[in-house]
Amino acid sequence: MQVIYQHEIENISPCVATVGFFDGVHAGHRFLIEKLKTIARAQNQKSVVLTFSVHPRTVLNTDYQPELLTTLSEKLIQLEYIGIDICLVLDFSTSMAQLTAYEFLKTVLLEQFNVHTLLVGHDHRFGHNRSDGFPEYQHYGEAMGMKVIQAQRFTTDEDNHISSSEIRNALQIGGIEHANRLLTYQYRISGKVIDGFKVGRKIGFPTANISLGNSNKLIPGLGVYAVRVIWDNKMYIGMLNIGYRPTLNGTKVSIEVHIIDFDEDIYNQIIEVVFIRKIRDEHKFNDVNELITQLQKDKQNVMGMD
Repeated sequence: MQVIYQHEIENISPCVATVGFFDGVHAGHRFLIEKLKTIARAQNQKSVVLTFSVHPRTVLNTDYQPELLTTLSEKLIQLEYIGIDICLVLDFSTSMAQLTAYEFLKTVLLEQFNVHTLLVGHDHRFGHNRSDGFPEYQHYGEAMGMKVIQAQRFTTDEDNHISSSEIRNALQIGGIEHANRLLTYQYRISGKVIDGFKVGRKIGFPTANISLGNSNKLIPGLGVYAVRVIWDNKMYIGMLNIGYRPTLNGTKVSIEVHIIDFDEDIYNQIIEVVFIRKIRDEHKFNDVNELITQLQKDKQNVMGMD
């Protein structure tokens, strides 16, 4: 996949494209993009996904804090897995937000990026105030020589509604398996290992405290999770806690992972955490010994998972 940022764009041959933020690059997005690839092959043209470097709402509302399923780099990795030809990364701006749907189709998609066929998601709207819909897009396209196609709604036998919002909701209540099914891959976070409270090592469960690399990345709900930890291109079994550490009188939310059978100095290094399943809610125990007993049970639980 070729990644082209807006300031790098020169000449693009006639192409088949779709446009969206594609947070998570979930099952519904993949259905749309597979349709895009099929059309592009049939027309012997490049398949192109146009996305944005930042969430459009952060430009329109500077106070908005998105909870991202994927950072830009993670999104590009997922798009590469799907196998599109080109990803165009646009810089969303207030001036772009003022464009009507017709102006966006003509001045951006057709004249700048040479889009001759546009595939639109079944419920996707664009243009100023999103006042137009697919019939208008199709009419505008006909007037300027662009074919505009609407994709059908994607559902599965298990899931009638697949969206980035649904996945966020699942993660926020600890529904990891549901979220992973909708994503089609396992949700993950990454960040730098920082100095922590160093209590874990005293009770036999040393932990790596994680500072997220992107503050807008969504953190799953409070609780204890079975995870896999990737460091130095190797994968380890881990148990991760997201919470206040109530038994130890914590006052701020921390992200701490105990990596099982691991004894390396990884301070200030980047690790990636892959979520498998939520084990239990966070709980305040009567004393440290009761906490240790529960952690031992958690460890056995995690090690028994595939």
